[in-house]
Amino acid sequence: MTDTSVSAKTEAKLRAAMDRLLAGKPQHSDGRLTKNNLALEAGVSPATMFRARTVLADWDAHIDTHGSLTPGEARRDADIDDLRRKLAAAKREITELNRRLTAAATVIASLHHDNQMLRTEHEVANTVVAFSPQPRARTRPQG
Repeated sequence: MTDTSVSAKTEAKLRAAMDRLLAGKPQHSDGRLTKNNLALEAGVSPATMFRARTVLADWDAHIDTHGSLTPGEARRDADIDDLRRKLAAAKREITELNRRLTAAATVIASLHHDNQMLRTEHEVANTVVAFSPQPRARTRPQG
């Protein structure tokens, strides 16, 4: 549909600019999907752009349907969401590993305490049992 409020040349510039912006390939703007960037990308004034009602209706329809994110922004947001999920999973794993570490430290402390008590008992009784480096084989009495 042709807009009679602006020249065919201006409408063509706006549509080409819209195509570049929506494809994520801007030439004269930062690429954000804004009407100001549409005018900047097309090389027309905002006042001229706002007279192109059919182009703006198409722009608004696309933005309403697809959102105002450029393809790069959509990828960035998807990457951020993925990294947040990975961070949450890593935090859960760290919490579980810390819980296991605390439990292991408690068991080690208890065993250390028991070992110290046994050493003290043997020292008090003056009976220290030496452990041989290799266990001896048991022999059965011959009978």
